[in-house]
Amino acid sequence: MAEINIRINDQDYKIACDDGQEQHLASLASYLDSKIRELITRVGQVGESRLLVMACLLITDELLESKNANLEQKKESKSDIQDSQSDGLSIVEFEKLALRIEKIAERAQSS
Repeated sequence: MAEINIRINDQDYKIACDDGQEQHLASLASYLDSKIRELITRVGQVGESRLLVMACLLITDELLESKNANLEQKKESKSDIQDSQSDGLSIVEFEKLALRIEKIAERAQSS
């Protein structure tokens, strides 16, 4: 088990992590520190605990927005697939057709 020192809002913290995860943890700490510094410029030094809670809320908001965007993309993809299926060919039929086209292309190349 490795230990690294991270610095957030000019406070040092010694954190344990799995071997090989030191750089990743340092990157996470740097991101958190940048969020806290953004908050300080907007609201000032309102206390370590309050800044940490506010930064965590901002990061959680980013995470949930990202998850929601991914869900929307999946819904759109699923809708696109369903639309293409309702237009005539199912996925299985499309794959069979693709195999037939490949076989025809192979025969055309060999003759």
